[in-house]
Amino acid sequence: MKTPLLFGFLFSVSLSLGVAQQPVPASSPAIPADRAREMTADRSSPDYPTPYEPAKEAEIQAVLQRVHAYLQGASGIRVTDRETKQPVPDLKKLPANIDVQGTGYRIISYEWGVTYAGMLLAADVTGDVRYRDYVAERMDAIARVAAHYREQGDAVIPKEGRRFFFRSVLKPQSLDDSGAMCAAMIKSVRSGVNVEITPWIDRYMAYIGSGQKRFEDGTLARNRPMKDTLWLDDLYMSVPALAQMGALTGDARYLDDAARQILQFSDRMFVREKGLYMHGWVKGMEPHPAFHWGRANGWAFMAMAELLDVLPVQHPARPRILELFRAQARGLAAVQGANGLWHQLLDRPDSYDETSASAMYVFGIARGINRGWLDEAAYGPMVSVAWNAVAKKVNAQGQVEGTCIGTGMGWEPMFYCFRPASPYAAHGYGPVLLAGSEMILLRRGKGAVAAIRDGGLHYRTMAE
Repeated sequence: MKTPLLFGFLFSVSLSLGVAQQPVPASSPAIPADRAREMTADRSSPDYPTPYEPAKEAEIQAVLQRVHAYLQGASGIRVTDRETKQPVPDLKKLPANIDVQGTGYRIISYEWGVTYAGMLLAADVTGDVRYRDYVAERMDAIARVAAHYREQGDAVIPKEGRRFFFRSVLKPQSLDDSGAMCAAMIKSVRSGVNVEITPWIDRYMAYIGSGQKRFEDGTLARNRPMKDTLWLDDLYMSVPALAQMGALTGDARYLDDAARQILQFSDRMFVREKGLYMHGWVKGMEPHPAFHWGRANGWAFMAMAELLDVLPVQHPARPRILELFRAQARGLAAVQGANGLWHQLLDRPDSYDETSASAMYVFGIARGINRGWLDEAAYGPMVSVAWNAVAKKVNAQGQVEGTCIGTGMGWEPMFYCFRPASPYAAHGYGPVLLAGSEMILLRRGKGAVAAIRDGGLHYRTMAE
């Protein structure tokens, strides 16, 4: 009975000795001395698709300066005398009959309302007066030409038709006409831009307050593309203007309305299990599709950030709005792409990387950290990489590449996934200016300690 055990023991010993005595094959590759350092995590050099080191302030400013330089020459208006066909050299001396044309990007549009806001923030953060001058020059032109048309009476509008360049100022017909431009005008006033634009602020606010369709509970709605539709975009086309007007006048009714829009849109459109908003909602649609379009989520995220900036701490809606902001930040963090950008449809990695939405999230997350709404250790690294990815989309000319063009509402993924992207889509410029400005503040403040340790980026020191 002991023989098999003894045999097994002797066999295992001889086998182990045999293995131990085998020579190392001469062909075994040795690790080159100059590559051995890569075996330690803190000395590795991954081939990242996006720069990993946190951007320096000078690098961020260089991106903003390129964007400003490009837009300085690519966005303006040309006023001519209709009788002589000659340019009007001085807008303080307008002839009776004028013709106004845009030169490049439209300086009166919701996209440019965001661009003005970005220029003003860049001016405040950097101290570079060129950004504020950009806004002041165009606001002055808008105010003077609009006042000139107002003196002629509303008869000019039907004569010119819907494509009339100043129609949206003189007679706004949508939140797209009103909200972002109004917010930018109020920010201009609050920042000391000395232009007489109060009449146009009042006209925009009148439309937001009583001209736009609302549900019975006061929620802003549209009858487009179907009856009783909510567009998530409309949070930015209303809330910042209401928030800024509340801050300017001290009238709490504006802040209450802004808070109501955030909460009532969210009740219908925030998909809590994903931490993301659906783009559109239609009363009576069941089951309701949910398409998490990137830029629409950006509009909502920026709208909450702007409202939280001015909403008093004691306001009863503030805790819930802050909770929604944090919940969306968590949802966005979960779907950030490996290269730092976000996708056109946020939960569809097979959709393309989209720049304007990514820049909006950089702005919102960086502001959240700067204001103490978000934890810098949790969100600092992701927003740092995201900014680097956005900055790569600003080409040498100052154009913002990879921005989805203006987009309606769809009920299947193909609609969103095949929307064209173009540097001539105006939606990317304001968000990039806002994002870069807020990142400068982050790098000066809580992000000043950002460093790479053990191969990873950290926004808190080892002593904290």
